[in-house]
Amino acid sequence: MLAIRSHHRRALALAVVTLLIGPALAATPATATTAATTAATTTDYDSTYYKNAIGKSGTSLKSSLHTIISSQTKISYSAVWNALMVTDQDPSNSSNVILLYSGASRSKSLNGGDVGDWNREHVWAKSHGDFGTATGPGTDLHHLRPEDVQVNSIRGNKDFDNGGSAVSAGGGSLTDSDSFEPRDAVKGDVARMIFYMAVRYEGGDGWADLEVNSSVNNGSNPYMGKLAVLKAWNEEDPPDAFEERRNQVIHDTYQHNRNPFIDHPEWVEAIW
Repeated sequence: MLAIRSHHRRALALAVVTLLIGPALAATPATATTAATTAATTTDYDSTYYKNAIGKSGTSLKSSLHTIISSQTKISYSAVWNALMVTDQDPSNSSNVILLYSGASRSKSLNGGDVGDWNREHVWAKSHGDFGTATGPGTDLHHLRPEDVQVNSIRGNKDFDNGGSAVSAGGGSLTDSDSFEPRDAVKGDVARMIFYMAVRYEGGDGWADLEVNSSVNNGSNPYMGKLAVLKAWNEEDPPDAFEERRNQVIHDTYQHNRNPFIDHPEWVEAIW
């Protein structure tokens, strides 16, 4: 009942947001549903997409979700460019994308590897499990986001934790020698992407078994930390209209699977 009430509250809140910024969201592509529609239909997935997971917790819930979300359409790394131009489109400017860490709105045409460009950030660092950019975890849109080339380089393959010094042009993000803290508005987004990867990739499909742990400096090991911090970020920054819409677009247009922790943030605590 808690999950259902939570979805109703979120649906009402997002409906208000849609009324306030309706024209901007209406400018998004036909493949991208509005936030209000996304929230309203999320509960429908409990009796269909998530039906084998409802009522479970712990390892049983994690196993069920893994089976559910592993049914997906995979895309190439080159196809990620165009996909991100849709999934991360600026609701206020259809010519731009929103960069994850900095929060800046940048022209879709400025994708590449030069200063001033945006590139494809692997939120679960691709060296953590050594999957690179191979089709599969290396191209999974649920953890790939646009980011400024220089900010992306500063993040590197660091784990996530609180603290550090301000990142130049990082939108309030912080970093130190072994960790990265994104700006407040996307802390929950980052956490839910990490938890998605830890459930989706369990080592049974030729890739490493990705797991969230309580460490930083995980290097090339298939781990990402810190667990307690990521759980706190999930609580502090619940899914917003942008994140809900993104999840829906990935499901409807590209991979045909969902990030369950966007639909049910409470499942983080139920598993970890």
